[in-house]
Amino acid sequence: MGREDAALLQNTSLFGALPEDATERLAEKATRRSYGRGEIIFREDDPGDALCVVVSGLVKVYRISPDGDEMLLVTLGPASVFGELPMVDGGLRSASAAAVEAATVLLISRAALLDLLRSSPELADGLLRSLGSMVRRLTDQAADLVFLDLHGRVAKLLLRLAEERGTPGANGQAMDLHLTQSDLANMVGGSRQSVNQVLNSFERLGYVELDGRRIVIKKPDLLKKRAGEYD
Repeated sequence: MGREDAALLQNTSLFGALPEDATERLAEKATRRSYGRGEIIFREDDPGDALCVVVSGLVKVYRISPDGDEMLLVTLGPASVFGELPMVDGGLRSASAAAVEAATVLLISRAALLDLLRSSPELADGLLRSLGSMVRRLTDQAADLVFLDLHGRVAKLLLRLAEERGTPGANGQAMDLHLTQSDLANMVGGSRQSVNQVLNSFERLGYVELDGRRIVIKKPDLLKKRAGEYD
């Protein structure tokens, strides 16, 4: 799996700028682990002893409130990196992660990462960029909760998911999300029932077409307007 794992690392935003021999050395020290649907990868406040890279499947990163409510922070597909923060500060996990569907994850120990950091300015730059992207995403999510109503937040989420995972089709940008409406609700800070009502209203207006977990974006310009985004 060494060459395959090295190729995976080269496709990530974090390790993509590294020389090929560096990713090969890192891949040799990495460990693959498989998780079933719904299986926990790590929990909030667990020791942050490894960086994670999605090899296959879909992973969600989330927080749980004291009352047991879930806030879904992000979902991640192949070549996505997560669990970066403890690599920098040596602290505990700040969120939980679980497999949305059967997934394989590449684990890179903090010790191996720090060893490479000492000789690789490219990795230091990539890690800073990765952390910066995470902070920007969380800042945007916090601003959306304050400044956008639920319709606006759902519209913005659909546009982002379409950009990340959509494929062009005859009727528009199609997405097979592998996410339930409860998952979508957790991503926008609403209830499942209210998000279902928003999606149905978008379908009546002709913005989207719903088919189970498959969503087709038919009028992205109108969705952008509803999300407060303008070209």
